[in-house]
Amino acid sequence: MTASNLLTRPLTLPNGGTLPNRLAKSALSETLGTMDNRVTPQLVRLYERWAEGGTGLLITGNIMVDRRYLGEPGNVVVEDERDLALLQAWAHGVSRRGAVLWAQINHPGKQSPRGLNRENISPSAIPFKQDMQAFFATPREMTEAEINEVIGRFASTAGVLKKAGFGGVQIHGAHGYLVSQFLSPRHNVREDGWGGTAENRRRFVLEVYAAMRAEVGPDFPIGIKLNSADFQRGGFTEEESLAVIQALAAAGIDLIEVSGGTYEAPAMAGVKASTREREAYFLEFAEKVRQTVNVPLMVTGGFRSQAAMQSALASGSLDLVGLGRPLAIEPDAPQRLLAGEETRYRVKPITTGIGMVDRMALMEVAWYTRQLHRMGRGKSPKPDESPLWSLAATVVANLRGAQKTRRLRAS
Repeated sequence: MTASNLLTRPLTLPNGGTLPNRLAKSALSETLGTMDNRVTPQLVRLYERWAEGGTGLLITGNIMVDRRYLGEPGNVVVEDERDLALLQAWAHGVSRRGAVLWAQINHPGKQSPRGLNRENISPSAIPFKQDMQAFFATPREMTEAEINEVIGRFASTAGVLKKAGFGGVQIHGAHGYLVSQFLSPRHNVREDGWGGTAENRRRFVLEVYAAMRAEVGPDFPIGIKLNSADFQRGGFTEEESLAVIQALAAAGIDLIEVSGGTYEAPAMAGVKASTREREAYFLEFAEKVRQTVNVPLMVTGGFRSQAAMQSALASGSLDLVGLGRPLAIEPDAPQRLLAGEETRYRVKPITTGIGMVDRMALMEVAWYTRQLHRMGRGKSPKPDESPLWSLAATVVANLRGAQKTRRLRAS
């Protein structure tokens, strides 16, 4: 550790909370919940492993607010205090190792595999693009009452997680899930107070934040993961994203994580070659954000080398370096980065050779999820695991998981 290593510096949030260093694990969907969507010891074990690895802030993946609407089999759902003891173990297992644990709170909206839920809901009944309609059903448009119910669910989930000892929460407003759907003029074509204009489309996220803040109070950190853009024609733009960020900053948000893309348009589809070389895919957008607000910023996507992380922090364009996939194959990587060293493994594309599968980027998600499952079982990741083997195992597991989930709901 050296004085010039910016990664080692603590970060104080607007509400006074402190993060021990500038490395954060961005949310990765673990799917390690039970088939009836409860917390498991495997989740506790996985996050203890990451906390031991040196990451300052750990953000969970996809804690859902409603058992009727899942993003994947094995999602954890927090609607009440039935899992309070395991939630407390999860939070304590991280905090006693010196890291801070935040829960990412989410609702999938229409972005849920066909057959998993009895139906999917969204701001508007807009289908997925044609080549994905075999995998994702057309949703039903939400009623006003349902919109207000979901807002309340975000708040009550945040309250339970605060009681369990989590260090903060993050609204998932990116990657095509429900909050992102409300923000996008492509997916939200409502003509009432929840759509029709950019101001109305961002009303949902602002009311979610306000309800959560009222539930947890002023001293509990609330952040958001937000797309810089959707990379889709007629979708959420950088200009709209900046307006949302300004509104959230004015409302008192504690941390903004910048990301991008959806299942229909993965982030890499919108990334230029020059940006890949720079490593941080969304750094240029973060620079624009920094010119308009002073809220702490986390940028996730593309960071791989010590030099790129140090340069980004030195520029003042961001405050936290977000890592996802590197930590799925090397959970101890932060210890090396904090010591001024390079990581042992480098992330590389995971492809099957099956064009439709590879274009949707779902294979990469599945491959990395399998590495999380290995750590949840107390094993080490396998950076060289076969993509085709991983695809076959994932398809079988998802089919079994969907069937079990439907049987449990029918009983």
